[in-house]
Amino acid sequence: MPLVFLPALLREAAGGQSSVEAAGSTVREVIANLEALFPGIGERLVEHGRLRANISVAVDGEVSPLGLLEPVEPASEVHFVTAIKGGATP
Repeated sequence: MPLVFLPALLREAAGGQSSVEAAGSTVREVIANLEALFPGIGERLVEHGRLRANISVAVDGEVSPLGLLEPVEPASEVHFVTAIKGGATP
């Protein structure tokens, strides 16, 4: 079963866990199974049928341009990464 790593901002929704196992053959299915395990986590990852603008997904170390359609293998590692804003303004 894929191992899903959650950024700090999503850990509260997953009972404080930094990683969990969630079945699925695509990122979309993994998120659906995360939602079944931890109600409310799906809406933090998906908006209007797409990954939220501030979320990227990496499967087995590769950031995916396919987003929710990215294939996931049973032994995959899935990382949800939140965008970081900030920096100095001139």
